[in-house]
Amino acid sequence: MHIDILTLFPEMFEGPFQFSILKRALDKGLVTIQLHDIRDWTSDKHRTVDDYPYGGGAGMVMMVEPIVTCIEELKSLHDYDEIIYLSPDGELLEQPLANRLSTLDNLLFLCGHYKGIDERIRQYYITREISIGNYVLSGGEMASVVLTDALVRLIPGVLNDETSALSDSYQDQLLSPPVYTRPADFRGYKVPEILLSGNDREIAKWRFEQSLERTRKRRPELLK
Repeated sequence: MHIDILTLFPEMFEGPFQFSILKRALDKGLVTIQLHDIRDWTSDKHRTVDDYPYGGGAGMVMMVEPIVTCIEELKSLHDYDEIIYLSPDGELLEQPLANRLSTLDNLLFLCGHYKGIDERIRQYYITREISIGNYVLSGGEMASVVLTDALVRLIPGVLNDETSALSDSYQDQLLSPPVYTRPADFRGYKVPEILLSGNDREIAKWRFEQSLERTRKRRPELLK
């Protein structure tokens, strides 16, 4: 998988991409990620990328020219499966969507800022808009990190145990069951006996029942 990320603040990605699962995927060559500073595509000598909105109002709007110039140049190099704008009013990121996107080869993420981007970019260049939740962030950078992590961990070979992702919360519209590790008895708090039994069939049944009950209590809307 190849991911291009358009941003005003490429430095914000240095930490998240240098540790844990994302770093492992990059080191293995299972994903390549390139960061692009939108300011590099402005023709303005002051590297201006925002302007006042037509019609008045508070805040600034990211300008159409530098973003479109950048997208068009990158499109000449890659045949993108999706050009995604991280937006609070986009499609909500859920596991089935992450599963589908993780099978694609070339993705471009656009990180908005200020009051957003010129609407013409959304109309004519963006193929999908995604939100990571019903709240507003200062920009799309953190959202793009979340999206990248959600996709990359699903790529075969990224996780040491490829079956691990299949048992994550939301894969079957249920929350994950409780998990335990050693010691089996910690200050009198004991691991459920069924998990120590070695009976794989009964353990699987117990885990499903626990997932169902946890989902019913915490996220009942998922059962609908």
